[in-house]
Amino acid sequence: MAPLASGPLCFGSAASRAGNGWASSTGRFRSLGPTARTALGRSHREERRGRAAGRSRCRRSLSPPGGGGGHSRGPAMSADWLRRLRRGGPSERPGGSPGPGPGPPPAALGYRRPKFLRGVEESPRDGRAVRGTGPERPLPWGAGYAEVINAEKSEFNEDQAACCQISIRRREPGMEEDEEWLILCSTQFLTGYYWALFDGHGGPEAAIIASNYLHYCIKQKLEEVVGGITEAHPPMHLSGRCVCDSDPQFVEEKHIHAEDLVVGALENAFQECPICMLFWFWISAGRHKAAAESSTLAHVTLQIHLNPQDEVIGQEMEATNQTGGCTALAALYFQGKLYVANAGDSRAILVLKDNVVPMSCEFTPQTERQRIQHLAFLFPKLLDGEFTRFEFPRRLKGDDVGQKVLYRDYFMEGWGYKIVEKADLKYPLVHGHGKQARLLGTLAVSRGLGDHQLKVIDTNIEVKPFLSCIPKVNVFDFALHDIKEDDVLIMATDGLWDVLCNEEVADTVRSFLAENRTDPHRFSELAKCLVCRARGKKRGHQWILDDSHEASYDDISVFVIPLHNRDED
Repeated sequence: MAPLASGPLCFGSAASRAGNGWASSTGRFRSLGPTARTALGRSHREERRGRAAGRSRCRRSLSPPGGGGGHSRGPAMSADWLRRLRRGGPSERPGGSPGPGPGPPPAALGYRRPKFLRGVEESPRDGRAVRGTGPERPLPWGAGYAEVINAEKSEFNEDQAACCQISIRRREPGMEEDEEWLILCSTQFLTGYYWALFDGHGGPEAAIIASNYLHYCIKQKLEEVVGGITEAHPPMHLSGRCVCDSDPQFVEEKHIHAEDLVVGALENAFQECPICMLFWFWISAGRHKAAAESSTLAHVTLQIHLNPQDEVIGQEMEATNQTGGCTALAALYFQGKLYVANAGDSRAILVLKDNVVPMSCEFTPQTERQRIQHLAFLFPKLLDGEFTRFEFPRRLKGDDVGQKVLYRDYFMEGWGYKIVEKADLKYPLVHGHGKQARLLGTLAVSRGLGDHQLKVIDTNIEVKPFLSCIPKVNVFDFALHDIKEDDVLIMATDGLWDVLCNEEVADTVRSFLAENRTDPHRFSELAKCLVCRARGKKRGHQWILDDSHEASYDDISVFVIPLHNRDED
């Protein structure tokens, strides 16, 4: 595959859609959702071009540029069930006539590292050698990336990464796409730049899927609102105006800015990313329906989210035996602004000449205690009588019954007193402190993608209802700041932040860049430097930092993105 920086990868163009499977919006596809149009469009186009010369070369050079595992069987899997979906499901065709049953189950996604690391030599596991990008595969803006695997916590490196250029086209209702016209009229596109990190748990599959698909979802959602960003008189008049002089209740519309549409597009993309939506598909599968309908919450969500195709998708996921979940941290540069969306405990900071600007906040059971407790208050059946929603300073024991103890409920930032009842002896919904805090004694994060089948050990209690896939989006407007040559965005999974604080990372960044001003690959080397510092050095069976404290045993992935020479297209 050609280096990512060798030319624009226009997902909206005909050439890129031929390889990326970004479906056209002709009439025959409009009845399907975006994911279905993607897979079906890919199938029909590849069939038409099957005899064309250079087909293999085109497919090789224009495959999805995102990262993650980049395994070809993921899209093929989607295309398979979508073809059956279009026929009316696995066992029924339109009109009620019986159709063939489902074929053999699709293969699960294979384990791969990010595409832009392909060609980088693998290293022995016990050495935890740092891998990173080099001059042969430059990333957008000359960004640097580096990673290291965990210290035998799991078989695989469960982090994934993606980066690419995204081209956004204005889609006018009813307009038929003409591929040759799209190639010639490149001015119809807006360009964005995308970087993302995914920290998997319970296996690498969720992170691989998310790294392959999230940028497609973001592109689609941006195209849905691009009229509000580019048009002189956008729908709903974003600048605000008087809409009815005679009625005081309709004096002025809400003042909404173009950046609010981009934020909404990112939030929608996380919500509708396949790995997130698959939860609703999963609970609709036959053997889970009875359990789902027994819960008031699940019954409500089923009514809102499910459609006739959900069961097909749920069965497909179950057939591939894909489990686990991942956090997601994504950065998008678009129209002169940087948007950072985070769902999980990864982190992004801007290291500027004079200060550090946090661009994300971590979502853990501790930081989201009140939201989680409130959900348990509204739907106590989710706890199945095994947990208490109250938080206590410590785990209560039998001797505490009848005693007055400190506690917190969902509506409390502070603490109060209550008399301990027998029900309070159950395991707390949120328990532990700092990095040891756990949701239902199981997960250390409260937002992310996946975890559709995760249950509390030895119970039927589902963890997923308490998890949120909605990111918090922060915006940085470059027009309001004087960006210097050494100003960078640092994105990293929690393996880095577990042992280094923001200021320590910023000090390393500033000193390294000041000492390596003439190195054309200094941002790649800086990424490796940060990973090496957090990994530490091995002494006996331990990994130790330079200050003799314990180093990170987790997977560590870092992007270093320079801001001064950004592409303004």
